[in-house]
Formats: sequence, C-alpha cells, structure tokens
Amino acid sequence: MPNMSDDDALAPYDAVLLLSFGGPEAPDEVVPFLRRVTAGRDVPQERLEEVATHYHHFGGASPINGQNRQLLAALEAELTRRGSTVPVLWGNRNSEPFVTDTLRAARAEGQLRICVVVTSAYSSYSGCRQYREDLAAATEELGLAAVDLEIDKVRPYALHPGFTAANTEHLVDSVAAIDASKLPITRLLFVTHSIPEAMDDTSGPGDADGNLYVEQHLRAGHLIAQGLAERSGVTLPQELVFCSRSGSPRTPWLEPDVNDRIEELAAEGVTTVVLAPIGFVSDHMEVVNDLDREARETAERLGLEVVRVPTAGTHPLFVEALVDLLEERAAEARDEVVIPAQADGGDLRPSICDPGCCPNLRAALPALCGQD
Repeated sequence: MPNMSDDDALAPYDAVLLLSFGGPEAPDEVVPFLRRVTAGRDVPQERLEEVATHYHHFGGASPINGQNRQLLAALEAELTRRGSTVPVLWGNRNSEPFVTDTLRAARAEGQLRICVVVTSAYSSYSGCRQYREDLAAATEELGLAAVDLEIDKVRPYALHPGFTAANTEHLVDSVAAIDASKLPITRLLFVTHSIPEAMDDTSGPGDADGNLYVEQHLRAGHLIAQGLAERSGVTLPQELVFCSRSGSPRTPWLEPDVNDRIEELAAEGVTTVVLAPIGFVSDHMEVVNDLDREARETAERLGLEVVRVPTAGTHPLFVEALVDLLEERAAEARDEVVIPAQADGGDLRPSICDPGCCPNLRAALPALCGQD
C-alpha cells in the first residue's frame, strides 16, 4: 500500500502516470506497432511496410521509449527533491508497457488515486482526447479491477512558462552557434506534427471557434522567438511549419510541409534554416527521421545549412514545470484555490476538459478526465 504523508504536495494522489504514445524497440516489433497505431483505418499492408522503413533506418527502434525512461527518472528526482514520495509509473498507448497493464499493476499495489501527465503539450484530438479515450478503454478492459480507481490528469501545458522557457534556452544555445554574418539570411522554422485540417478546426472547447492547435503553436512560437530576442539580441523571421503528414492524400492536412518550405526558402536566397521542433516533447521518431534525416537531406541537397534545436526533453525547467502542474492538479483535487501559471496570460485550458473539446471525428468514444 502507498505510504504517503498528508503534507505531501501531491496528496491525495497515490501515483503519477506518465502516459505516452509508445514505439517499437526491436525490428520485429515495428509492423505490429504500426498495426496498433493504424487500427480501424484500413491502412494497406504496403503502406505499413513503407512507414516501417523509417524505423529500420534506426535499427528498428524508436527513441521515444528511451526518452520516456529518462523523463520518468527526471520526474522522480524532482519529486524527491521536493520531498514527495509519490511514485511515477509509465504506460503507453501502442507499445509495452501498455497503459492497461500499468493500471492493473497500480491497483494491485494499492495505488488507487492517480494523476496523469501526457507527453503531448497541445490541444487536439490526437494530443489530448485520444489519451483520455485510452484511459477510459483501459479501465473498461480492467472491469471490476478498475472500479475503485480514480484518475485525473494535468491540463494541456503548451503555454506553461516552464515549457516555453526550456524551448527558449535550447533555441538561444543553438542560434549562438551560427556565425553572425549568416544571421541576416537565416530563417527560424518552428516545427510540429501535421494533423488533418478538420482536427485543427475542431480543436478546443466545443462552444469555441476551433483551431486551438495552431493557435497554441503560434503563441508558443511568438513567446520563444521573443525570448531569443531578449536573451541574445537576435531577431529571426519565424513561421510555423509541419511534418509527418500521413493518411489519405484526399484529406487536407495542415501545411506547409517543412521540406516544401525549405525548398521555397532556398529559392529566396536563404542559406541557413533553424528547425525548432516545439510541437514535440522529446526527440522521437517524427523528429529524428522527419527532421534530422529527411529535412536535413532536403536542405543539404539545396546547399542550406541546418541547425536543429533540441526538444524540451529533460531540460530542468521543463521537468520542474511538469511537477508544478502535478502540484497544481493535486491542489485542485484538495479543493484549494489555484492560480495556474500561463506564459501569455491567456488561453488557459482546464484539467477537466470542457464538453465537446477536441472531438473524435470518426466515432464518439468514452473518455476520462472531461465533462463528456
């Protein structure tokens, strides 16, 4: 049974769950992993084999699980530093350790009140509600074994000061390595995962205008670029671009693609591009393949220099921000008055999602941690 004192800042929670996408860790896991990712979408086998080559470029393993192990250890260390004894668990959507197995083991240990941190900072169906659906599906699968589990989650944190500050520090360090004479013909590209336009159109609360996914990225990019200017005196023309488009070519996805934009910038006389993947928490497959391999190959073919900025990863400011969010959610659970930290003072998303928030456009499925 958990042994947590009443004055622990994470009370009443018995455990923290780091919930992530997952990824293969060996060549024979790649196609089964991709089948789980694309379940219900009628993706042909040849398309799965094509995507599998991305993983085989890296030995058949995605970096995401290793990144999550590092983040879990960093969260544990920060909680210990603050005097908390709450354990940090780990569960995935598409690979071991599966979230259902993690919750089953948690209940066996008497960890019945759990607070979830999702490794996705922005508001969208795939970045928020789908994880809430994962939690609901896991508890349904567990049946009576989950009847006494109580699960909450921290709010979306794209505009948390710690997340933007960690990205700013990485950007400042990366830009400092560029020769000053090249800065006038350098462009800053903030990169995130493309999603279908319809998913962006419906991102955010059901009674709002939508497009919150793109709006949050634009706000975060503005804050990070502003931080670069304040910290280093360097101002770079910046814009938002996308990577990792998938799905039917008939379905509109967010553009421009990072490779297409690099082509255009080369034609405009730009000689250096800074790729800052602010849409990702860690350097997983969409970063190491789509940016470090494919986008770099595009740039090098055109004679452009590429400077790739690290993701937030385990930057101390980001880890501290996640623990701040956990403490904030715990205070809410204790019915205390909470003043959430927000980098730009607006667009504060709640820890309990609003009705209709970031809907599933294929089917209405049960989801935890929300009002619907």
